[in-house]
Amino acid sequence: MPKFAVAVAAAAAVLAGSAEAGNPYPTVTAHGMGDSCFNEGMKQISELVGNTTGNYARCIPTGNVMTDTLNGFLMTMDKNVDVFAENIRKDPNLKDAPFINCVGFSQGNSLCRGYIHKYNDPPVANFLSVHGTVSGVAGFPNCNPQGLLGPVCKQLADLCGDLAYNEVTQNILFQVDYYRDPLRVNTSDYKKYSQIAQWNNEGDSFNQTYKDNFVSVKRFAMIKAMRDTMVFPNEGEWWGHFADGSQSVVLKMNETKWYQDDLFGLKTVDEAGKIVFNHTEGEHLQFSEEQLVWWIDNYFVE
Repeated sequence: MPKFAVAVAAAAAVLAGSAEAGNPYPTVTAHGMGDSCFNEGMKQISELVGNTTGNYARCIPTGNVMTDTLNGFLMTMDKNVDVFAENIRKDPNLKDAPFINCVGFSQGNSLCRGYIHKYNDPPVANFLSVHGTVSGVAGFPNCNPQGLLGPVCKQLADLCGDLAYNEVTQNILFQVDYYRDPLRVNTSDYKKYSQIAQWNNEGDSFNQTYKDNFVSVKRFAMIKAMRDTMVFPNEGEWWGHFADGSQSVVLKMNETKWYQDDLFGLKTVDEAGKIVFNHTEGEHLQFSEEQLVWWIDNYFVE
């Protein structure tokens, strides 16, 4: 269960100072690995977002009350995005909106990013990524095979290696689909089969729509957890990653190939002043309610 360091009972005092700001667009939220839109924590978070913007806000599930958590493991990343988009378009408060905002937590940011690339209809105005998997991950160091998610962690350990990049493996677990091994990114299998490679335009073909949709977003707010042990490397939460061929050299956003070659539009949006960065001091998904409200109030644009 994600450790949201929030206290919803304290919301009133925080919101009193933010009510005048608001935002004219409805907001969708996307939960992290092991969570569910049907859990009280995500319901409260979505309510807080809506109270802060003064507009409709809802966590968009990719399953029902029984399968929403499970689909965050056993349904592919692309399929999760497809269902996410379908459920947005089914919601009468969202489907005809001129813009929507997307707020992702951890793995939920892969849904926000994928929705932007593949659909973006209704289009995203503001993308707030809280400790997100947006750049993919090079490993799952805090996935304990002896813990609650033991069977999944063991399968991840088995699949994140030589077997990661083939058609069968990429259709088994969501997490394998955003696994980006710096030692294998230049292989033909990575370029052909990896789902994150396609989103990054690192694959065998170039998708102009993915890039056009990405650069149309008005604001990207990227929040990094300074002591994060779930997203590896945590520089990925600010669009960085390991250097190709290395598991120790970490590149900042503007040092990566996808930025320098503007593969999916990251350089374009950065040069347009659309990206802002902030951080939290603690571990993964440890943030306060006041911080979330501040990010929305100060970063969302119309």
